Amino acid sequence: MSPQLPKAGDLVHVTRAASVQFVKPIMCRVIRVLDWITYDGWCWLDVYELDAKGDAVARRSIFVQPAGLQMQRPAPTPRTPTRSAAIPNVRQDRRPAGVPATPQRRATQARRTAGHG
Repeated sequence: MSPQLPKAGDLVHVTRAASVQFVKPIMCRVIRVLDWITYDGWCWLDVYELDAKGDAVARRSIFVQPAGLQMQRPAPTPRTPTRSAAIPNVRQDRRPAGVPATPQRRATQARRTAGHG
């Protein structure tokens, strides 16, 4: 049975157990698992390398063994939209029925143009 691959959004600690190139471990947020052909037990990941504060400092593609990755936190689950989030924030038409939608010309505009013509 092969180890479970990380998912987009997962926070992983990448150490030497995942690949010999990581003598100095790094924290990463997974962007996606690439579907490139690799050796059995290895995979390519697109990740954001994170600093000590958790901010992304670099985007990298890394070649690792998923069995050696240390999962820190699972990806956050998407929230289900609420009714207010599902309805776009559109201003409701507040005119009484039968009133035309075209704006009426302001009186000042009418006065300015009355003498010209």
